[in-house]
Amino acid sequence: MSHRKFEHPRHGSLGFLPRKRASRHRGKVKAFPKDDTSKPCKLTAFLGYKAGMTHIVREVEKPGSKLHKKETCEAVTIIETPPMVIVGVVGYVKTPRGLRSLNTIWAQHLSEEVKRRFYKHWCKSKKKAFTKYSKQYESEEGKKSVTAQLEKMKKYATVIRVLAHTQIRKMKGLKQKKAHLMEIQVNGGTIADKVDFAYKFFEKQVPIDAVFQKDEMIDIIGVTKGKGYEGVVTRWGVTRLPRKTHRGLRKVACIGAWHPARVSFTVARAGQNGYHHRTEMNKKVYRVGKVGDETHSAITDYDRTEKDITPIGGFPHYGVVKSDYLMIKGGCVGPKKRDGYRFAF
Repeated sequence: MSHRKFEHPRHGSLGFLPRKRASRHRGKVKAFPKDDTSKPCKLTAFLGYKAGMTHIVREVEKPGSKLHKKETCEAVTIIETPPMVIVGVVGYVKTPRGLRSLNTIWAQHLSEEVKRRFYKHWCKSKKKAFTKYSKQYESEEGKKSVTAQLEKMKKYATVIRVLAHTQIRKMKGLKQKKAHLMEIQVNGGTIADKVDFAYKFFEKQVPIDAVFQKDEMIDIIGVTKGKGYEGVVTRWGVTRLPRKTHRGLRKVACIGAWHPARVSFTVARAGQNGYHHRTEMNKKVYRVGKVGDETHSAITDYDRTEKDITPIGGFPHYGVVKSDYLMIKGGCVGPKKRDGYRFAF
């Protein structure tokens, strides 16, 4: 360490070990925002698709800074977020072993794009998913059964989550026909209020502005771009060895002592790089764009030229943003078209 004026005990963080491929292509929700019963009922997450990046020029409002009242250029990410449809509600009970599912109630009518999620080969299937379940809404006994399940949920459940799916047919940049289905926790109000809130939105669309607002700080969950098998210098950022080193120089010279007679997990090694599950925190929402509104265009108070948020020729490898969108400050995990979760605090 003779060439450094400060201590640097190791390269790379051990907090993200093991650096292996994510178990699932889509990000996984491991914790929802903390519940506040004094506030009204609200959804805590949304699912969007990364379109690409662009830049904005904005006026800085930061008294005391040299940039105060001056223009600055910043990179932003556009995430397309078509309205989600709520098709079910799940009640959970707290046990000594964690949350356990109490019961699940589905809506009467489910679209074809979400039914595809329950089949591996939709074209070869009989397409009879939920046909027997939906018939209970047609009889009086069936309706009483649904009401009884809702009352059971209000009495025993401690956590309420809705089942919502994306409208994949509105995504012109994707060729996929199978919708993405996820659970979204309902925060605010009593358990009875949450159940009524969820049941009220059955088979209805929930837009992005019902969950997120401008200038809000949100978290983003997703899977990063995959890089494949990489060497130790690229993967961990260790120093290259001198030019005359025998048998290669993009290596770690000493991987440990003779004893203990094994390589420690803290030693930098070559292996998988990218395609890791990551959560990025505190991303600022610069704009919530709505279809048919001025917010969907790139018009500002200072530039009234009519132009769309999509650059000329479309976003590379994505296309044109035709649905609602979120504009967030900075970058976002994953490649184009990769779906990820957005969370509010």
